[in-house]
Amino acid sequence: MQAGHYLSKESELIFMVYVTGFRCFRCGRIYKPHEIENLPIPRCQCGSALDAEYDYRSIKKVILRDEFMRTTPTHWKYWAFMPVKDLSKCITIGEGATPLLENKKLSKTGRLLIKYEAANPTGSFKDRGSSLEITKALDFKKKKVALASTGNMGASVAAYAAFAGLECKVFIPDIVGKEKITQIKAYGAETIAVDGDYSVAMKRAEEYVIANTDSFLTGDYPWRSEGTKTVGFEIADQLYWHVPDYIVVPIGNGTLIYSIYEAFRELSLVGITGKIPGIIGVQVENCSPVADAWKNNMNEIIPVRNPKTIATAIACGDPIDGLAALKAIRDSGGFAVKVTDDEALSARNSLSHNGIFVEPSGAVAYAGYIKNNLGGTVVCIATGHGLKDMYGLP
Repeated sequence: MQAGHYLSKESELIFMVYVTGFRCFRCGRIYKPHEIENLPIPRCQCGSALDAEYDYRSIKKVILRDEFMRTTPTHWKYWAFMPVKDLSKCITIGEGATPLLENKKLSKTGRLLIKYEAANPTGSFKDRGSSLEITKALDFKKKKVALASTGNMGASVAAYAAFAGLECKVFIPDIVGKEKITQIKAYGAETIAVDGDYSVAMKRAEEYVIANTDSFLTGDYPWRSEGTKTVGFEIADQLYWHVPDYIVVPIGNGTLIYSIYEAFRELSLVGITGKIPGIIGVQVENCSPVADAWKNNMNEIIPVRNPKTIATAIACGDPIDGLAALKAIRDSGGFAVKVTDDEALSARNSLSHNGIFVEPSGAVAYAGYIKNNLGGTVVCIATGHGLKDMYGLP
């Protein structure tokens, strides 16, 4: 672990954490770190998701800016923006440092870049959050991890849990394809089929952790969100600390889109960059609670029950971080867009015919890009590898 390389000259300690509290997205209540760390389900009493807050003055002092900005991007390069204590105990299997691809045949106007998250160890962006979550599970001295998953997160957590020597239990809704279930089982995890959608599976996972105190709840909760921020940090880093005009992101539970927004907000707070890109959220028509809330100028998310879509990885009808996703879109001056299943498949085929292979859900951002005339520099997030879900391919 090379993260200690960025510690200030005044201190060589590896025990560093700059989280000052957690704020509720809905009611604004603030919790102290220990209040959240002691909960089996890290969520506000009102039921909403939480956002970690940091001591950015201390982070600015710790990061040696010139050295930090020049060093090659890797996931744990950005450790100061994550809730970690002992950097020597971080669990990593090579996540991050994914390519930012440019194929001019794919662009409409301006400059288009594809952030190819399929290059992560288990084939999706989920590995970033899993690295931090499993690190926290060990920090809390847990023996098992449990989660609900539509496939990619289950495979990712199963891999990192196996690497760390933890048992893993994955609750899977009935829309998950056999390729993803096979990958989860290959890592030695136990899979539990759930009769219902993702929200039902999530409730089962939470009930399991409450009943089994030696277990750690993984999923789209604060730890995962904080680990996922490195997608945004890397985009800025790979563009030599220039901020793109827009970033187009698929929305499932809303964690990824908010994490990217938060990364750019934090970079501006510590003075590394000067602005936040417009964040464009994309959902499929049959599962679009965040896009609908944005269109109707609502401050609540109306759940979609039992969503049916070929974009199974983002079929989250009652997104945990839906309010966070709305905040990211609104505060960045972005917007939300809906695409059809056919448009997602067409986008998948366009990407693959130009050498970039993603699953249907991984092409949703590019489908949203095609549907809108975005000028300037645009980054689309390609979230998962094509081998994970080959729906509609010959």
